[in-house]
Amino acid sequence: MEKLRSAAAKVVGTKQVTRALKAGKAARAYVANDADTFIFQQVIRAAEDAGVPCVRVATMKELGIVCGVEVPTAAAAVLK
Repeated sequence: MEKLRSAAAKVVGTKQVTRALKAGKAARAYVANDADTFIFQQVIRAAEDAGVPCVRVATMKELGIVCGVEVPTAAAAVLK
């Protein structure tokens, strides 16, 4: 989680994360365990397809705080 907090380049949100993974721009993905099942599986699958490690975070609220946004977020990624 510290890598995400201190990352200079990151994306927040499911669409941006899956887009970065498919483009080969993501170094590590993060997904919240309490995210919608479809979103959770979509991010996990995209990370597996891209060969990028995917870290599970307990809650969307926690992931949002670490990313520095004021809303809960389901997914985030650190860019290369």
